[in-house]
Amino acid sequence: MEKNYYEILQIDKNASPEIVEKAYKTLVKMYHPDLQENIDKQEYEEKLKLINEAYEVLSDEEKRKQYDFEIQQKEAEKQQSNNNHENYENTNFNDSHTQSQSLSNNPNYNTDELRKQKAYEQEIQRQTEYNEQLNNAINQAYHDAYIQDLKNRGYTIRYKKTLKDYFKNLLSIIIFIIIIIILWHIPFIKNFFINMYEENIILHYIVDFFLDFFKK
Repeated sequence: MEKNYYEILQIDKNASPEIVEKAYKTLVKMYHPDLQENIDKQEYEEKLKLINEAYEVLSDEEKRKQYDFEIQQKEAEKQQSNNNHENYENTNFNDSHTQSQSLSNNPNYNTDELRKQKAYEQEIQRQTEYNEQLNNAINQAYHDAYIQDLKNRGYTIRYKKTLKDYFKNLLSIIIFIIIIIILWHIPFIKNFFINMYEENIILHYIVDFFLDFFKK
C-alpha cells in the first residue's frame, strides 16, 4: 500500500472523526488551486486529489476499518518478509561457509558439490513453502479478527456468491429432487403422502394451487 492516508492528512492513526474533519478542511484551504497565485496549479490539483481521496476513506467508518485492516496486513507481511530475509541470509552464509570447507578437503569435489547443492535447494523450497503457509495463516487470522469485530458491533456480513456457490446450490436442488422421486416410488411412503394430502385441507389447497399454476 503506497499511499498512507494518515500521512496525507497529517494526522495520527487514532485521530477522532472531528480531527479528521478539521485536518481535511485546513488542508483544502492550504492546497486549493483557486486560492493560489503564481504557482503550478496542476501540482496543487494532484495534492488536493490525494487529500480528497484520503478524507473519503478516513471519514467513513467502514472504509476506515477496512483501510486499517489492510495496513495491519501490510505491516505483518513486511515484518515476516524481513524475518525471512534474515533467516535466508544466515542460512546462506552458514551453508556457503560449510560448503567451502568441505570442497577444499574432499577429493570427490564434483559429486559432493552437486549433492549439497540439491540438498540446499530442497531446504530453500521447504522454507519458502513454510513461509507462504505462515503468511496465509497470519492474513487469515487478521481477516477473521476483522470480521468478528464487525459482527460484535452488530454488522451483518454478506459475501458475494461465486459461480462455484451457485453450482453447489443447483447440485443440492437436483439431489433433493432425485431423492423425492426415489421416495415417491416406494409404496408405503407414496401412500403416506397421498393420505396426508387427502386429510390435510391446507396441504390439499397448497398442492392444488401449485398444480394449477404449472398447468397454465
